[in-house]
Amino acid sequence: MSLGHPELVAAISSEIIGNGPIPFVRFMELALYHPHYGYYMRQPDGADQERIGWSGDFYTSSDVHPILGRAIAAQARQMDELLGHPTPFTIVEMGAGKGLLARDCLAAIHAKQDDFASRVRYVLIERSPAMQALQRQNLAPWLNQPGLVTWVEGLDALGPQSVTGLFFSNELVDAFPVHRIQMVAGQVQELFVDYRDGRFEECLKPLSNPALDQYIRKLEPSWPDGYRTEVNLQALDWMAQVAQRIDRGFVVTIDYGHTAEDLYGPERKDGTFLCYYQQLTGDVPYVRIGEQDMTAHVDFTGLATVGAAAGLEVTGFTNQMSFLMGLGVEEMIGQLDPESPEFGAAIHLLKPDGMGRTFKILMQHRGIERPDLDGLKFKPFFGSALISNQAQGKGQEARGHYPTSHHSPLTPSLRG
Repeated sequence: MSLGHPELVAAISSEIIGNGPIPFVRFMELALYHPHYGYYMRQPDGADQERIGWSGDFYTSSDVHPILGRAIAAQARQMDELLGHPTPFTIVEMGAGKGLLARDCLAAIHAKQDDFASRVRYVLIERSPAMQALQRQNLAPWLNQPGLVTWVEGLDALGPQSVTGLFFSNELVDAFPVHRIQMVAGQVQELFVDYRDGRFEECLKPLSNPALDQYIRKLEPSWPDGYRTEVNLQALDWMAQVAQRIDRGFVVTIDYGHTAEDLYGPERKDGTFLCYYQQLTGDVPYVRIGEQDMTAHVDFTGLATVGAAAGLEVTGFTNQMSFLMGLGVEEMIGQLDPESPEFGAAIHLLKPDGMGRTFKILMQHRGIERPDLDGLKFKPFFGSALISNQAQGKGQEARGHYPTSHHSPLTPSLRG
């Protein structure tokens, strides 16, 4: 079986040969985001191939049906009212994939040629030229309206407190490179990647980053030997940076993940790291390098805690099913033929044993008294847990205590 994209394999192996074994987080960064050969940064090899979608390696909610984009548009309208109808109302989407969610959201907003539609400005943060090209294709109907849709390559392009409106992401954080760690003889070791005899191999070493050690200490883990999991430090840095960009408004993070208590519980002894290739899941990242996606579940407690420290209050924590129902998805679906493929696709996003509960939604706000949002009208059982944990985290921050679908494959597993 191929190790992966030849130039990418050469770049990673050359770095290891020159500097010694690298932390897994560095390996994942290069595999996904190498500026020339990374999975997300280059065009697929075949002209008819795609990364995301029914014929790609995985699909997202926006590939299934436009109701998520319509629901986000409806939620944005309510947010606009709560903020007093600012001009402009800025919607920032980071990591927009092919731009389908942006397309669906803009279509729903502009279906009503009203004051809100005239004040909306949509900013996409995208560093991948390949993805940005796809986004421009899907957003072509709105590109002839000056200033309506713009692109920037990173958060740094947005000034401090420059956003009044909504900042959201869908399946972004799970694709940030992660540290992988394992308990060995009562000590936490970090997974490194070596290159020997033409193959990539794992080895365990002391933690590479003081921030990683600090994060683990906050968890106060009692893991057994052999326990393996992931730590997404980049997600925490990202949330702190996002908070700095918000003047008044909301941050909505949609992804698959758990509270810290659940994510680092004893039942997840092998962690949550997965690879996605042609709608199959696997757990071997050292083949098909640059040709398969890599992900890990999100620690929503960590995001809420870091956000609170940076001035973002938790508005609520829900799942995709409850979010969609609160925003009137039943009315949207009620207009469809129950025998139609479109009806089945919409229902797929609501299934409690699938995407409906697998995807969680963290909503935060700044510069407004605690708002009541329709997307939080129905709170599932785990909603209060995150909020209470986050509130505890604010009080315990001085001593640094963390209270203790997804990319959807069509086939359950692929190994090797």
